[in-house]
Amino acid sequence: MVRHSPRLDESMLTRQDLERYDRQIRYEGFGEQGQRRLKASHVVVAGAGGIGCPASMYLACAGVGRITVIDHQSVELSNLNRQVLHWEEDIGRPKSVSAAAKLRNLNPSTAISPVTAEITAANAGDLVRGASAVLDAMDNFETRAVLNRATVAKGIPFIHGGVWGLCGQVTTIIPGKTPCLACLYPEKPAEKSPFPVFGVAPAMVAIIQAIEAIKIIAGFGRLLAGQMLYFNQATMDFSFREVIRRPGCPVCGQAVKR
Repeated sequence: MVRHSPRLDESMLTRQDLERYDRQIRYEGFGEQGQRRLKASHVVVAGAGGIGCPASMYLACAGVGRITVIDHQSVELSNLNRQVLHWEEDIGRPKSVSAAAKLRNLNPSTAISPVTAEITAANAGDLVRGASAVLDAMDNFETRAVLNRATVAKGIPFIHGGVWGLCGQVTTIIPGKTPCLACLYPEKPAEKSPFPVFGVAPAMVAIIQAIEAIKIIAGFGRLLAGQMLYFNQATMDFSFREVIRRPGCPVCGQAVKR
């Protein structure tokens, strides 16, 4: 189990914390120490769309101390079948700002940092610096590849999620220990935009990503490290596939040598 340890001296639990998070604190192997780790943590959610909205909601509900939500787009009517932090009144508003407003109401004790910017090779390192984990809530491979390279370089766990229609996939990348996204996809996969999607599919991806982040930070459970989880909600099929590090990977091969 990979254990990420935020600074616990920043995370003393208040009486309100103990009441708000009482049910999860009761979980064996988590307890008050796990809650303190969450409170001291910082999770970056890359994308405020169908995956990023529910993922950031559950991270805020769980008591992650700081969440950075990154998205450069604005809310459109066609987003509203799945992007649950955006409402009709938000159409035209930056997605990061719209999401942050709802998250602050959901849990005022979580610090929400909206970033309205496109993630590029030039700024990715700065955007993820100091994060306990980064969630891939993107809808294009180019940005995923940029985030993969940045998180591997900085040794930050990167939780990949993708969706199509009623199908989804999730894997957790631990730099230096697991294959990275470039091992899985040495070539850019074929992409189609816009693509079909029901709101329930990205929501399931998001929930799995959120619990993976919680487990990484709090240090319990078994991760989807070295495994890809696939699901098809149309048939309710779930399967796992082992993922293998690609010899000579230009991204994580260098990280392993260090």
